[in-house]
Amino acid sequence: MSGRTLAELAETMRDIDFTLLSTRTAGGAIAARPMSNNREVDYDGDSYYFAMEDTLLVADIRNDPMVGLGFQGRSGLLGRRPFFVAVEGRAEIIRNSDRFAEHWSKDLDAWFPQGIATPGLAMIRIQAQRIHYWDGEEEGEIVVPTSAAA
Repeated sequence: MSGRTLAELAETMRDIDFTLLSTRTAGGAIAARPMSNNREVDYDGDSYYFAMEDTLLVADIRNDPMVGLGFQGRSGLLGRRPFFVAVEGRAEIIRNSDRFAEHWSKDLDAWFPQGIATPGLAMIRIQAQRIHYWDGEEEGEIVVPTSAAA
């Protein structure tokens, strides 16, 4: 049973810039990579990340779209308690530059100097299905309704 809503969770996650995105490799191993959420945390259950089409990350998602996201930040009085969020979800590879523009941040230019026109650019949309959180005093789970993450 959860004591927090998606909106409350998003507010706590606002200052967490990086996540570990975990996929299952073609060989069955778990691979985790750091990814930036660009502080896009008007969280409705969807997360967006950019990568190159020819990476192992994208190949892993094509083979098995079920992924995990791991976040760590601070919460509580003066941000002294660690705060952990684990997201289980389904990833989708998007190749549409109009959709890229909806989620682009100038900070991404450091990795993709040609912006949304970068050849081979792909956007990964992760639709959360379950979200677990812990902050040292409280823990909970949010099951994301299909309509919220559609």
